[in-house]
Amino acid sequence: MRQRHLRIFAVGVCLAGFVGQVLAQSSADKPWTTLEAGLAKKGDTRVVAVRVLGLLERNSKAAKLATAALGDEDADVRAAAASSLGQMHAKSSAAKLQESVKAEKDPGVVMAEARALIALGDPLGYAVYYAVLTGEKKSGGGLLDEQKKMLHDPKKMARFGFEQGIGYIPFASIGLGAIKVLTKDDSSPVRAAAARILANDSDPKSGEALIEASSDKSSLVQAAALDALSHRGDPGVIPQIESKLDDDKPEVRLTAAAAIVHLLDTKAHGMSNKQK
Repeated sequence: MRQRHLRIFAVGVCLAGFVGQVLAQSSADKPWTTLEAGLAKKGDTRVVAVRVLGLLERNSKAAKLATAALGDEDADVRAAAASSLGQMHAKSSAAKLQESVKAEKDPGVVMAEARALIALGDPLGYAVYYAVLTGEKKSGGGLLDEQKKMLHDPKKMARFGFEQGIGYIPFASIGLGAIKVLTKDDSSPVRAAAARILANDSDPKSGEALIEASSDKSSLVQAAALDALSHRGDPGVIPQIESKLDDDKPEVRLTAAAAIVHLLDTKAHGMSNKQK
């Protein structure tokens, strides 16, 4: 009797283990089934499904799915794919992103791909934002016709400005002004975003572009450029932006003041370190 009970107990343990494995497999399968169902849809559902793949860092399956979506017929899906690849730091997608950013015609997708390349440590991404800020490529020549068209399309600007631009503008106090600008036929929000992104580009050409942008006709772009120059930490630009301390727009005047104080502190700190 005792042996029978032991056998029954052993069978029960094995069965419990099997059921546990099945349940674990089932709980792992359902999320992927849900994601794959979303990826199989079209329109907004597919865009969201591709975008949330970015949450799956170090997941080769997610990286492959997002990389494949770079070739989707829907520009919003392609932009979502690029954003996801940057968010998950999918190094395996770098070559495909480089290829895509050169062939892509939709400027919104190009900028999303540029952000992804920057996240992957590829300076090609900065070249795109340089072109957006200045209207010229680093290597010479102007923007593509499609890129110029987007920068003067208020509807595309409004959507893309909120998705790609406003999130990069670090001035909470002028957020409302930025939103108002988006209702106009104006490229300021995206150009301001481009200026802010170039803060991390070590290329001297970007530094020169930011100095020039600090005198832009748009106060939003001016403030973003001054902020970027502050973050670059080069005190040598102070003489070129001191005049902004007398600007009649408070967002420009105050950003310039803070930038110069920061750069002077950086210079003093550097001299102090040398004396030690």
